[in-house]
Formats: sequence, structure tokens, C-alpha cells
Amino acid sequence: MGFPIRDVPLPVTPFMSKLFSPITLASLELSNRVVVAPMCQYSAADGSATDWHMTHLGMLANSGAALVVVEATHVERHGRITHGCHGLYSDANEDAIRRVLLHCRRIGSAKFGVQLAHSGRKGSSQRPWDGGKGLKRDEDPWETVAPSSIAYGNEWPAPREATHADIARIREAFVNSAKRAIAIGFDAVELHLAHGYLLHTFLSPLSNQRKDEFGGSLENRMRFPLEVARLVRAVVPKSIPLGARVSATDWVEGGWTIEDSVKLCRALKAEGLDFICTSSGGILFATRAPHDVDNNAALAEKIRREAGIATRAVGLITEPQKAEDIVARGQADQIAIARGFLDDPHWAWHAAKQLGGEVKRPDQYLRAGPQFWPPARPK
Repeated sequence: MGFPIRDVPLPVTPFMSKLFSPITLASLELSNRVVVAPMCQYSAADGSATDWHMTHLGMLANSGAALVVVEATHVERHGRITHGCHGLYSDANEDAIRRVLLHCRRIGSAKFGVQLAHSGRKGSSQRPWDGGKGLKRDEDPWETVAPSSIAYGNEWPAPREATHADIARIREAFVNSAKRAIAIGFDAVELHLAHGYLLHTFLSPLSNQRKDEFGGSLENRMRFPLEVARLVRAVVPKSIPLGARVSATDWVEGGWTIEDSVKLCRALKAEGLDFICTSSGGILFATRAPHDVDNNAALAEKIRREAGIATRAVGLITEPQKAEDIVARGQADQIAIARGFLDDPHWAWHAAKQLGGEVKRPDQYLRAGPQFWPPARPK
């Protein structure tokens, strides 16, 4: 039995916030456009969520965001980034995250999505606080696969070029993890096609130099990611939104471009996807995306306009007014925020107060609501 959650009205103002207006994706009704972006916690046990996830996601269940996306969730054991990465490839994984999700629903108001991923050549890595580089011989490393045998950076061994058997296995792993996600009861599913992980490396000519039907032309490089999208869509009911996070550009000459992304997103929409979370960069260790929130918003706007699909903007968006402006200008339909929620788990409460919106709060927290602030003087 859950705890009561109430909509807390804020003072009426002439301004109507777009960020705190409702949106529907597929059949999923969301009370606002704020999304907690997936954030790797590196705290799983052989892919299974732990008490850390119970606390972390439970905290975000009442953050005021309409949707919380669970961190990159890997579709096979050797598809993880680190030994601590979350997965959905075993019954134990499924049972563990189901327990967390049920807890979050009992106490919170947010809907929950999951991001399905495969690390590719960025796998077999240390946790960030242990250095973040490739695992050393005494750290239980594993062999990684990628479209071509090209290392992510100098601190990582070159991956093995994926065989057709590898591609078929991983494709089926995405499908199996999607089935588990639906059985668990996730409200939305997102495919990770960004940041230098496996599906992104098939897209980018900087990492894909294959000579077969999965390399060469743009059509060939899109083949595997589109096959994954098509097969996952077949097992995710149409009522449940399915989307993808993309790196809209590699920010490297000769790499993946925004024009390529528009073509990809048109194709993903044709396969039945409902939204695109627009990020950028990550294909090479030596290259970093520009730290400017307007870059990804402009990329999201171009995809939204030219591919005709709903978009999220993500990447260092921490100020409520900036988030409001991006949605109000029609650059994106939603805003995905990560660091902002780590710094302030009630980011959306404070943003709503600033922008004149409304958020859901449990009764236990109502005394922090606007109708009780400033607090009355004790009698």
C-alpha cells in the first residue's frame, strides 16, 4: 500500500510554465517535462541492484520529476562498463530491480523508465573513483567487442571485432532485457545509442571500419542499431514509450554528424520509437563535447524539427529558467537532468516554486510546501 501523494499548488502567477505542463508519450501520461537522466552508480553486484539503489532511486521517486530513468542497464554480463554496473541479464538482476521499483512506487509519485545498454569497447573498465581506465590484469578484466578492433583510448586494449554470431547474440540480449523490463513493470524503455558505447560505435565512421553489411555506408552503419530498435519495439507494447539516447554529433571531423542523426532519428521513428534523448560526444577518450548547454538543445531542436519526433535535451542543464526556456522555445519536449538532481534531490520542487508550476509531494513533506513557507511563528 502506497503513501498519499498530493499535488501542491504554488502561488498563481500570470506566467504558465511549459516545463511544468503535462506531456503524453505513447500512452504514458506525465505531469511535467522534467526527467531524471540515467546516472551510472557503479554499485551493483554482478549486475543486481543493491541497497544503494533502493536509497538512491527511492530518494528520486519524490524529486518532483515526472519520470526517473534508471541508469544504463546492460544486456549481458560482459556488456557492462565496470564490475559495478547495473544489468538486466539474469533472474537475479530482474528480482533485485523489481524489489527496488516496487519500493519506489509505494513511497513516490514518479514514473520509472530504464535505459538498456551495451558498453562495447568502453567495457572492462575501472569505476570512475578507481581511475576510470581499462581494468588491469589483476582486476578481473574481460574481452570487449566492437564493430572494429580500434581501442577507445590508450588506456584500453583494442576490442575484438564483433563476429556475426556476436551481433546476433547481442541483438537477442537487447530483446531479452526488454522483455524483462516489461515484466518488471517499467513505464518506459530507452536504448543507449550514445557516448561511445556499442551501438554508437557501429554508427560512427571513426569506430566502424567494417567491410561487410554492417560497415561502410551510412545505411550499413545504421543497420545493427536499427535492427535492435525494430526487435525491441516488437516486444515493448505500443502503449509503453520506447526511445533512444543518441550522440547527435561526435564533435570530431570525419565523425558522426547532426545530419547523420536526423536521418537516424527519422529511421528510428519509422521503426516505432516515440522519443529521442539528445546528447553528444563520447566516441573517443581524447575528445570531449563542448561544455555548453545550448549545444545539445540546438541539436535536439534540429532533430525535433527535421525528424518529426519528440526530443529531450540533456547535458549540464542545472538552472530552472534555462530548462524552461528550452521547452518554451520548442527546442525540446522534455529536459533530462542528472547532476542537478545529485546536488539537489528536490530540484524540481525548487524549480516549480521559481517557475510557478506544481509538483507532487508526499504528506510527510507538505510542511515544506509553499503554503507553509515562511513557517508560522510558534504560539
